[in-house]
Amino acid sequence: MKAQQAILSIAIVATLVAAVPAGATPVISKDATLPVGSELNAELLDQPTELFSMEAAGGKRSYLFNLGDMLFSSSAIFGGKARDAGMSCNSCHQQGASNAKLFVPGHSTKPGTFDTSGPFFNPKADNGIFDPVTVPSLRGDKYLAPYGHDGRIASLREFIRNVIVNEFAGAEPSGQVLDALVTYVNEISFLPNGKITSDGKLTAKAPDAARRGETVFNKPFRHDVTMSCATCHIANAAFVDRKVHDVGSGGFFKTKTLLNAKFNAPYFHDGRYDSLSEVVAHFDQHFDLGLSPTEREDLVAYLDTVGDADRPFTPNTVQAEIDELTEFASVLNVAISARDIEIVALTVDSVGAEWREVAEKFTDQKDTSVEGGLPERLKARAAVRDMVLTLRRIAMAAQADDFPEALRIYAEYKQTVAAVTPYLTAAEPWSLYNPAVHDRHFSALRRLAELAK
Repeated sequence: MKAQQAILSIAIVATLVAAVPAGATPVISKDATLPVGSELNAELLDQPTELFSMEAAGGKRSYLFNLGDMLFSSSAIFGGKARDAGMSCNSCHQQGASNAKLFVPGHSTKPGTFDTSGPFFNPKADNGIFDPVTVPSLRGDKYLAPYGHDGRIASLREFIRNVIVNEFAGAEPSGQVLDALVTYVNEISFLPNGKITSDGKLTAKAPDAARRGETVFNKPFRHDVTMSCATCHIANAAFVDRKVHDVGSGGFFKTKTLLNAKFNAPYFHDGRYDSLSEVVAHFDQHFDLGLSPTEREDLVAYLDTVGDADRPFTPNTVQAEIDELTEFASVLNVAISARDIEIVALTVDSVGAEWREVAEKFTDQKDTSVEGGLPERLKARAAVRDMVLTLRRIAMAAQADDFPEALRIYAEYKQTVAAVTPYLTAAEPWSLYNPAVHDRHFSALRRLAELAK
């Protein structure tokens, strides 16, 4: 077992000096792992707001939570092309929300969909059918069992294992890895929405159209008075009934929550609809509801209100990145003391990869779309390089079974982070964290993508 761990550690540490896949979107290089035209939404600056239930309740992050948070953003738990492309759980579920721009030519029907049972990432899981499905949001997932669009998986733990092993060709995860990922996902909360109460009732902030729409939502179907929209979307139960239904979309699929659904397009399991208006039109026709144009509009207003959030997006900044990576690296406090060489290696690999992505936000002289601040940008890049090298030394010490030295270097790493933070913040005005610089940079990349077609 120790020999296997040593091999794993060497392999993971070796990746620290390898080049990280470019963050340009869409993919424009024919030599890239993903097909030309693939889109991972890597240019996202205002990110989906992420809220955790334990922090909302005044608690603090645990070791397992931080480990799960770090692994969620790590390509190390995947295999094959997914790992080579630098993909992670966060690539599809950005900050726990759905990635509506995810697109892989030949494997997606439209942005926000992907054939998870196709041959691209894991040929062994290929079912021989082109059947892309939408990327689900993970907000409130602990209330939304069963899992999978068709509800075929009862537990979140088994669902996560299936994603790693079957969908993305990863090695069988350890019990600790699964425990950590389950802990993390279970903490991802629905975003607050001042227009509804905790049990799904409209508040005084809701518009009049939504109040009229609520009446339509609870109105019995004219050809089956035992049914209404509220029968399956139960307001005081996260707007789900935990069942699967045939709603005329080609099979039996589980009831989706309406909470924060305004940000979950495209809709239905296969992403066939881009708007809530189209969803309402589908149900009106399939169930012969006989809604008037005004009733349709009011029902859409209700769904839009219930699906809203007070602060759906949060700007990404240098400090936010540093804070997150500090939480990720804190896993080393426990892992080094426990002499857990596998988790030390995973953490060093994952945090190092994240730091290298931060470095790419400070472009060098080759990027002619960025004007000014070159000395500051180069200092920031060098500072990040120092941190990655320090992390590598932690893994090397652990590999040599010198865990006291690994702890000493980890303390040095934390001091290094504090020392280089001023260099990063000083360069922020000329970095991709600046919206104006960000837009010019990615506009240039998109022009290159057009030329590559």
